[in-house]
Amino acid sequence: MSDIRVKERTEEIKTLPRIGSKAPQFEAVTTHGTLRLSDYEDGWLVLFSHPADFTPVCTTEFMGFQNIYDDLRELNTELLGLSVDSVSSHIAWVRNIKEKFGVEIAFPIIADLNKEVAEAYGMMMPEESNTETARAVFVIDDKQVVRSIIYYPQSTGRNMQEILRLVKALQKSDEHHIATPANWEDGDEVIIPTPSTTELAEERMKDDSLECTDWYLCKKKL
Repeated sequence: MSDIRVKERTEEIKTLPRIGSKAPQFEAVTTHGTLRLSDYEDGWLVLFSHPADFTPVCTTEFMGFQNIYDDLRELNTELLGLSVDSVSSHIAWVRNIKEKFGVEIAFPIIADLNKEVAEAYGMMMPEESNTETARAVFVIDDKQVVRSIIYYPQSTGRNMQEILRLVKALQKSDEHHIATPANWEDGDEVIIPTPSTTELAEERMKDDSLECTDWYLCKKKL
């Protein structure tokens, strides 16, 4: 690869959203009319892309997303899908899912024919496909900040319970200024921040309200 192409590729990567950065603004045609990122600024958003309508893995995923939609909305979180298919294709597919599986898709789907949103969010993976979006998931908080980014290959369907768990963990961390351990589920003990001084470390080990394995790893119930 030439130096020019390396530079161009580096500049492209730098423009993509990162965890902690502001989510790229957009205005897009969807199955629920024209929507903007700013329409979601009072709550959280799970923005996800899928490779194509009328494909088997994507169909199972959309039914899976619909199954957790009510749970997400209880967390003040909306769902917004995306692919580079047309709005007519999206509508036909949603109707087909309802007819064949009895599942009504209640959240909107972006028809990103010009790939503007997909490219702004890094949803295109040219090495995997030049014509389809990857299975990407962006969790965006109520300040329009990207809080998590997950990519899956085209052959692997997403775990909806993990996405739901992730939103709960992020919101819990914000509310209580804590962290969550591996395999954490809502109601489990949480991890409190590591002490920044020797004195605080000593005090922590004497705190009977905490479950401390050592000074740097202490858990508590909320």
